[in-house]
Amino acid sequence: MSTTGTGHKPENLAVGAILTTLSFFCVALVGALGKAAGQLTSTAVVVLFQNLICFVVIIPVAIRGGPASLRTDKIGLHVLRAATGTACWYALFVAITMMPLTNAVLLTFSAPLWMPGIAWLVSRQKASMATWAGAAIGFVGVILVLQPQHHHFNIGTPLALAGALLLAVALMSVRWLGATEPMPRILFYYFLFSTVMVLPLALVEWRPLEPRTWIYLIGVGVAQLFSQVFIVLAYRYASSVKLGPFIYTTIVFTALIDWAIWHRSPTSFVVLGMALVIGGGLVAIRGKTDVNSREVT
Repeated sequence: MSTTGTGHKPENLAVGAILTTLSFFCVALVGALGKAAGQLTSTAVVVLFQNLICFVVIIPVAIRGGPASLRTDKIGLHVLRAATGTACWYALFVAITMMPLTNAVLLTFSAPLWMPGIAWLVSRQKASMATWAGAAIGFVGVILVLQPQHHHFNIGTPLALAGALLLAVALMSVRWLGATEPMPRILFYYFLFSTVMVLPLALVEWRPLEPRTWIYLIGVGVAQLFSQVFIVLAYRYASSVKLGPFIYTTIVFTALIDWAIWHRSPTSFVVLGMALVIGGGLVAIRGKTDVNSREVT
């Protein structure tokens, strides 16, 4: 997701919030459809279709201004974003075959809690006390979801947590790219590199697909595409700082889908952990927003 867009309209937070919520509903659909597809084909094939469909659609949008539209001096950052984003989705799609969908998505989308620490390690960027407090609250929620004292080791758990770290880096790289790169170029290189990265593995693991699998795979790609379309439109009405907290609606939507389709209602520990992760994330985001506002003024 990008922090910039073109053709900004007068700010309308309500419209931006609705569009952002729709975007993260589509992200929840990607997870659910990916789980269904992953039971019928390999994870690499799922990730391939997730990106290939979007790449085909974004090509005419990205090149409508001619070859100059794709010229960039940030190719390394584009590769970083694609590598971390693709690896994040790969880890999540594997994790959801080993653990409840809600738990896997909750752990992966705890990514904003990891961002202050990564920012400090990379650039020694200081965060406010509120940001660290929010992250601490969120990590308590993560521990409640994990319930290590009640579960045997499951490889899906470290995969989902690895996905969170990868997603955190991917989100930060989008923020860095958004300072100079237009949205179509960011999306073009993301889907191009992601497709190229996963294609060899998908070809090795390719097996004939039944019609139902094709439906799920196309659904994954279409849902991913609309998640990008909605977030681009949302950023025309409000800034990413104001819309950032809506990332946590993905967790809520996923829990509802998990309950409706797989009849897995979250335990009381997961519900409490969900509340702490969301609440801690909102506190952390609010703390970061306050710091940025003071720096601007």
